[in-house]
Amino acid sequence: MIEIIINPTSTRDILTEINEHLDGQIEEHWGEYTMTIDNANAKGKIIYIPFDWGVNLLDFDIKFHKEFILKIDGEAFNPIRFMYNLQGYFSHRFGVQNTEYKTEQFQSIIIANKSEGVNYIHFPKNEKLQINTIQIARKEFLKKRTTNVSSLNKKLYEVFVDTDHDNRFSHFGELNLRMSDDVKSIHKIKSNGMLRILKIEAKVYEILSLHIQQHDRQTKGKKLPTTVSKKELKTIKRISDLIQKEPAKQYSLDQLSIDYGLSQAKLQDGFKFLYKRTVTEFIRHIRLEQSRNLMKTTDLNISQIVYSIGFTSRSYFSKIFKEKFGISPNEFKKQIAVKV
Repeated sequence: MIEIIINPTSTRDILTEINEHLDGQIEEHWGEYTMTIDNANAKGKIIYIPFDWGVNLLDFDIKFHKEFILKIDGEAFNPIRFMYNLQGYFSHRFGVQNTEYKTEQFQSIIIANKSEGVNYIHFPKNEKLQINTIQIARKEFLKKRTTNVSSLNKKLYEVFVDTDHDNRFSHFGELNLRMSDDVKSIHKIKSNGMLRILKIEAKVYEILSLHIQQHDRQTKGKKLPTTVSKKELKTIKRISDLIQKEPAKQYSLDQLSIDYGLSQAKLQDGFKFLYKRTVTEFIRHIRLEQSRNLMKTTDLNISQIVYSIGFTSRSYFSKIFKEKFGISPNEFKKQIAVKV
């Protein structure tokens, strides 16, 4: 086990000091810093992007070939950290604790330490990791005109206004599969330059809001559905990923139930919990979103799009498209043509 000791004054220092220990390379484009590495220590990348008002993103997409512990001193730089574990696992403890708390896949945590405190983040060996970390420097963030932390629940409010870092705080969230789609969407952004940074920043704030909503739900005692286990919810997430990847495929509740070993009732309960939609409604939602994207990015006509996403009736497609977006497919396509 190798311990990396870091005394950062900013998140960029965290990236720089990790790089010094792991012998990677850092490149900067439009304020986005990417550390890439492929050696005996690790393979992958860590991205750091600073935004205004003390908000920044530290995103891990990496596999460590050795067992590492990141020891982060919080004296000079001590943000609130909102972490989401998209893949793999890691553990955390404060310096005053002897016990590590393991964060599983699809789990979120919120941590804030005292100014003289130390955070230990333990990364396993040979485990593919995708960890999204939003860090907020409180004094800067509270200066933002639109920041209204008084609307938060009491516990989070106290964390945000603790600008002198007098208290420790940790919250280990329950399984959150909805957040995974937003985290994944950051990795899918293909734009360059300022447009890319703006799109990522928008997603960062969406993810931050999900962290806050989840903390609020758990504080109020709202739990995962008792009818569907965590394992079954992960299976339902795999089904939803398949539908998003292959929307044109003909799905039926009967066949999904057989293929994945879940009752139809569990399928419906799981989709309603994760997406606020039945299975059929979710499939229709994904197909309509895909149709709109195809209109924006391809030269396919409406009929070609209808059949390419799995619908069999153009009139039915036009009806539900207008219900969802408030405009007919033909009108939408004309609007795009005018903008181009």
